[in-house]
Amino acid sequence: MNPDLLRGNLDLILLSLLEQRPLYGFAIIQEAKEKTGGYFDFREGSLYPALHRLEVSGLLGAQFGEAGRNGKPRKYYALTDAGREVLKAKRAEFQTFTGAVQRLSGS
Repeated sequence: MNPDLLRGNLDLILLSLLEQRPLYGFAIIQEAKEKTGGYFDFREGSLYPALHRLEVSGLLGAQFGEAGRNGKPRKYYALTDAGREVLKAKRAEFQTFTGAVQRLSGS
């Protein structure tokens, strides 16, 4: 996978993963891997800064939930109303972009 493609679409990917239900970090990694047949295999070092950035920008809310195996509560991330609006806009932008690329490439 081209890391530039990931960087340019990370917000869309993370917001999409959290659209249906709140998830904690490791569950986000597993969900992304499972839904994409292993194509997206996030590392904690890149995932958590992105989640924090989205939380600070108001697109995600977070709250602590059930404890993990280590006994520490897990931090669950969920879309805010603003996050849902941004997700909708990012999806439309991505569809426009991919449509244009497909027309250029003859696909």
